[in-house]
This record gives sequence, structure tokens and C-alpha cells, in this order.
Amino acid sequence: MTKEFEERLLELENAYHEQISKPNKKAELSNGVYDRYINPILTAAHTPVFWRYDLNPSTNPYLMERFGINAVFNAGAIKWKGKYLLMARVEGVDRKSFFAIAESPNGIDNFVFWENPVYLPETDEPDTNVYDVRLTEHEDGWIYGLFCTERRDPSAPAYDQSMAVAACGIARTKDFIKWERLPDLKTPSAQQRNVVLHSEFVNGQYAFYTRPQDSFINAGKGGGIGFSLCDDITNAVVNHEEIIDNKVYHTVYEAKNGQGPAPIKTELGWLHMAHGVRNTAAGLRYVLYVFMTDLNDLTKVIHKPGGYFIAPEGDERVGDVSNVIFCNGWVKDDDGTVYIYYASSDSRMHVATSTVSRLLDYAMNTPADGFRSAMSVNTVCDIITNNAHFQKNDK
Repeated sequence: MTKEFEERLLELENAYHEQISKPNKKAELSNGVYDRYINPILTAAHTPVFWRYDLNPSTNPYLMERFGINAVFNAGAIKWKGKYLLMARVEGVDRKSFFAIAESPNGIDNFVFWENPVYLPETDEPDTNVYDVRLTEHEDGWIYGLFCTERRDPSAPAYDQSMAVAACGIARTKDFIKWERLPDLKTPSAQQRNVVLHSEFVNGQYAFYTRPQDSFINAGKGGGIGFSLCDDITNAVVNHEEIIDNKVYHTVYEAKNGQGPAPIKTELGWLHMAHGVRNTAAGLRYVLYVFMTDLNDLTKVIHKPGGYFIAPEGDERVGDVSNVIFCNGWVKDDDGTVYIYYASSDSRMHVATSTVSRLLDYAMNTPADGFRSAMSVNTVCDIITNNAHFQKNDK
């Protein structure tokens, strides 16, 4: 090992340790609903040096990066054995994604990847790309990971190498190391993305939140968040998708919308996080929004605040796919704290925190979308009037 090699390796390792040990703190001013944290919690620089570099001087004398990491984003989340785990989408410079587990003692910083990425078995039809896993600890005793599996469209002409088919892959584990791959979910829709498994049986069946699509990119006449049931998850087939939250013109979810992580159960209903997509002159814009469904009827939306919950701000707006916020993982702690793990611009992971009580207040008491400018004015005027009345009586 040369002196130059040794010095460069030390620089790489120091930069890595600086990344993983950087303390995080809340932004100074919040909107009262949640608190953003300043630093990203996972980036490409958080991946171990020994993933990216061949450390043998005889086979890599210049200590070149042999496997480049482009981004770390769109992570499923769970609390397991007292640790906060993120099952992140790690994308190489070759554009293929894989899953890897990062662990934190407190949920807001010091996330460290496990030694090896997740070894995910394949089905008889190999995946070209896998991404955006949702983790669900189900009452049947398994932890399930539902993710998008992408393959080239067999009907695509030779000159078009962009046409793809998206389906819902299903795997399960009890230790996050050994995974059992189950057959892909079969639905009536041409394509599926953003499928999430509900944590409880519904009428003795497995319940799925789906997102039917007509094509790989466009939801088409499909779209909306669907709800489906099946008897056997080891050969999951659903025959009907009931749309419980549809796309709506001139809203933050007019082009597409999809379930984020599995909903959180509360005494007043199920809390849902979803993403909404609208088109702009600069391209698609992804934001997050919240809604609630009935405790006993998961297809019945009982509260839905107007507009977005989280949208990209500042540096979050810049990345591989700019102007995007995406969430497929959150954790509810025993004390009621909710850790919201979201990615920005398909590049990095962030965390925001709230509580169940604050999220319920937000969901139940924030005005719904009136779908017209005049209704927005009415909402603002109502707040002004109520404030004036309160201030007058408070004197």
C-alpha cells in the first residue's frame, strides 16, 4: 500500500464518518403541524466506503470508485428492536436500484447502513429494477415489503427502450436479512405502483391500497388510491379495486395520487399519508397530503384537509428529478411521536416529526378543499372573522 493510497483512503473514511455522525436539529420555525429537521438523514455519501471502492491496492492502485452510488431515497420505515430502520432505495450510477437497511438509535440522525444490502430473491420473471418499498408489520406475524418491480414492456418496439411495465412485488421477512419472495400481486389494472399492505385483516382477508394505472407513467382513466381484498397473500390476486381517493381537477393531486406508507391507527380513525402529482410548465410536481378513513370502514374518507401537507422547500427542490417530495415510510412511537421520512427530488432522505394528536387536529380541523377560488376566499374570510371575534372578546 502506497502512502498516496493510504492518505486517500483515510480521507474517504473521514468524510464518511463525518456524514454518519453529523447531529441533526429542528428548523427554527415550523407551521405547528410538524417540525422539519435541517440536515438530510441519508445521502449517497452515507453509503459505506467499502461498498463503493475496491480497497485492495493490487487491484485498485488508484483507489478509484468501482461502484458509484447516485442517490439514496424513497425509504420504507419501521421501528424494530428499539431501533429506527429505513429500508432505502439505493440507486447506482448504472440507474438500477436496490434496497439497503440503515439504522438509527433516535430516528433523526446517526443513520448507519448495515454491512450488506438486502438480498431480494427474484421470481421466475427477473426484475429489471426494484424500488419504493413500503414496510408493514402485519398481524399475521410477518413483516412485509411491497415494492415496485419494473420490467421492459414485451410489446415495445425495438427502437423504444423506455417502455416499461410496473407491478407490485411482495416479499416478507422476520429479521430483515432473510427475505421470502412471493408472487407479484395480480390486479385488473394494466400496471401497478405504490401498493401498500394494510396492517390488519379486514373480514379475514388481506387488504391492499393500490394505484391502478393505464401505462407506466400516466395513470390515465385509472388513478386514484384503490382498495382491494384477497384471501391468500402467498398467491395474491384481487378482482376489484374500489377507488377511495380519486384525482380531482386543479388540485395538488390532479394528475396522479398514491398511498404513501401504511396508515396509522388512532382512536378516531386511520391516518393516511399520500402523494399528489400535478403538472406544471416545469414538469410534474410531487407533494404530500393527509386524509383519514373511518376506523371500521377503510373505504370511507372522513376527513381530508385541502392542499398539501409537505412540499419541497429550498435545497429539497433540486435533484435528479426536481420539485419532488415523496414519502413511503413513517413511524409512530409509543409516546405518540410520529417520524415522517420523506425524500426530496429523488436524491436524498429527510425527517420531519409530529405527534398523533397534532396530526389528528390537522386532519380533522383544517378546512377541506372547496375546489373553487371563491371558496378559498370564503375560507380565509371565515378565519379573519373568527379571529376578530375572538380578539374582541378577549380584551
